[in-house]
Amino acid sequence: MAKKRRQAKSRGKRREKMRMLIVEARFYDDIADALMAGARDVLDEAGCAYDTITVPGSLEIPPAVAMALDAKRYDGVVALGCVIRGDTYHFEVVANESGRGLMDLALRERVALGNGVLTVNTEAQARARSSKISNKGADAARAALVMARLKRSLAGR
Repeated sequence: MAKKRRQAKSRGKRREKMRMLIVEARFYDDIADALMAGARDVLDEAGCAYDTITVPGSLEIPPAVAMALDAKRYDGVVALGCVIRGDTYHFEVVANESGRGLMDLALRERVALGNGVLTVNTEAQARARSSKISNKGADAARAALVMARLKRSLAGR
C-alpha cells in the first residue's frame, strides 16, 4: 500500500474525487427507496460525491440527465426507476424510450452510465430486484463506477 502512495505522490498527480449523479424516478416510491439505498451504499463505500435529482417517472430520467450534464460535470450517472408491465402498450413505450434515451445520452456525452431502471412484469419481480439480496440500484452504481474509472484510465487521470 505504501508503494502505491509513493508512486502517486512522485508523479505529482492527486486523484480527484469522483462526482456522480443519481437520477431517480419516484413512480413507485417503495421500490425507488430500495434502489436508491443500494446505489447510495455503493457510492458511499467508493468514497464518491454525488448529487440526486428526483423525477416523476422513468420517461423523465433522460431529459433530467441531459439538463444536469449541461449544468455540471459528472464522472458518471446512475439512473434508477421502475416500469411494471400493465395491460396497455404504454409499458413498451416507457421501457424502450427511457432506455434508448439513456443510451443515446451516454454515447453522445461520453458519460459513464449505470442503468438501474427496472422493466418487469410484476410488482413481485420489482421487489426481488430491489431487495438487499439482489439490488439493481447497487448494480447500476457499480456499473457507473467501472465505466467512470475506465474513462479516467483512458484519459490518463
